[in-house]
Amino acid sequence: MTNRAVAVRYARALFDVSVEGGEPERTAREIAAFQEMLNGHATLRLALLSPAISVGSKRSVVAAILEKSSEISGVVKRLVLMLAERDRLNLLPDLVETYEALLMNHLGVVRARITTAEALAPEHVQTITATLASATGRKVVIETSVDKDLVGGMITQIGNTVFDGSLANHLDRLKQRFHTST
Repeated sequence: MTNRAVAVRYARALFDVSVEGGEPERTAREIAAFQEMLNGHATLRLALLSPAISVGSKRSVVAAILEKSSEISGVVKRLVLMLAERDRLNLLPDLVETYEALLMNHLGVVRARITTAEALAPEHVQTITATLASATGRKVVIETSVDKDLVGGMITQIGNTVFDGSLANHLDRLKQRFHTST
């Protein structure tokens, strides 16, 4: 089984327990905060992911960190300790990503990525958000980015579906039509 598949299993179990406990959003914040803490401390991250460090030492370090964090719920503490005990802390990035996707689905929220040639004005983002919400029947959270190579138009990604309305894409298709018609 791949690490991704294992991370998905852990995320689903964590999500189920968090929903039963009535705090899935809190769990998302806490597990993401722990992952960010690791990302922010390169030496700690390397030590906790190193095969040269014993599992017992990793568990002790994680336990000490969690002990200092009184605001972390018991379910997140148990999960992180279990990951340390099983030498699976490397699963945290995929686990966090999967958990957040499960939470978004649970809350009826869909994430959309909009890429344009220039930054969008806030009123355009609101219009696009409303249009996508109407089309999907769900609340939409938009992330925007800029790619000067698009020339104009935009690329919208919702989940695994990509709608490429960029001028660069239209020009490429037009170019292909000219080549196939000659």
